[in-house]
Amino acid sequence: MNQILFSLPQLLVFLFAFGISSLDLPAKGRPNIIFFLVDDLGQRDVGCYGSQFHETPAIDQLAEEGMRFTNAYATCHVCSPSRASILTGKYPARTNLTEWLGGRPERDYEPLHHGEKLTALPDEEVTLAETLKRHGYATANYGKAHLSKDPKTYGFDEAVTGWVRSYYHPFSPTYEKTLASKPGDYYTDKLTDAAIDFIERNRNKPFFVHLEHFSVHDPIQGRKDLVQKYQKKLTTMPHQEGPDYILESNPDGPAISEDKLKALEENDTSTSHQSERVWWVKQKQDNVEFAGMVEATDESLGRIRAKLKELGLEKNTIIIFTSDNGGMSASNHYRGINHTRQRLNSRYASSNLPLRGAKGWNYEGGIRVPLVIRGPGVEP
Repeated sequence: MNQILFSLPQLLVFLFAFGISSLDLPAKGRPNIIFFLVDDLGQRDVGCYGSQFHETPAIDQLAEEGMRFTNAYATCHVCSPSRASILTGKYPARTNLTEWLGGRPERDYEPLHHGEKLTALPDEEVTLAETLKRHGYATANYGKAHLSKDPKTYGFDEAVTGWVRSYYHPFSPTYEKTLASKPGDYYTDKLTDAAIDFIERNRNKPFFVHLEHFSVHDPIQGRKDLVQKYQKKLTTMPHQEGPDYILESNPDGPAISEDKLKALEENDTSTSHQSERVWWVKQKQDNVEFAGMVEATDESLGRIRAKLKELGLEKNTIIIFTSDNGGMSASNHYRGINHTRQRLNSRYASSNLPLRGAKGWNYEGGIRVPLVIRGPGVEP
């Protein structure tokens, strides 16, 4: 465990220290690199970071064998800037890529309009993929790139990326053409299949796999067998004290009195809450659909590690496991909590407690992330 504050640009320095320093070695001596990036996974969603509900044996094992950071931070509370930081080693302000691409629309209640900002990863930026490719690495990008460009334009030999509309076949029109699947297939599993296929085909040369799982981003759809497992588990757990949700004001907005918050709790409409900039924040980890997504993602890591071991590549592979931002304990859709449990499970992923807030906010819950690194030269 390492107590040092750690951000994603600094992670690139760490990666270069252990991996890129070996680029002058013969190809077989250069370490392979797998960057295992999960979308919207909060630090407290993982077993080795304290979750009592989600089961993550593969991540926990990686933490036991590698280095687990307790104070790791994403460079932004939303995805695209964080992903650009990983590839460029720069903070968002240095690239002017400071918001998720697509971007949030202007709101009537905002006193200022958005400033000018980029709408894609700039061509002039030198990426990690381009650097590794120049040194003989095979490079591949799978999942949610979300930088508004084909990853092949910034250094990847192969790319199977795009937005997910459903975690069950068919995943989206984009993946119909690029990711073979059939009815009943689960997206996280098929994306893992693609990454494993790339590893097998490139076993005799150094490779860089940027596996950007769309999971655990919404739509919140767990794999059915795992959802059933957590439904049973939930019935055996003791009742969790305290409220299921609390109403919180945005950290960059004005303070709101307790009386006004109570009034807004009763006036539970999206219009009133957006105008006052308040959101419901989930306080308990009890979403069986989300738990199924987390464990399916954990299984993906386990499968990849098993394949590396089978091919005799495990000892010469750097694995970085992290998330692009904090957990989605507040809904992406800005809706209230006067709904059925099933509806709430489709909107609120998890709880970040004891960290405050959620993805999209600069409270700890929005920016502190899990980070585990295992590879040659990394002490447990």
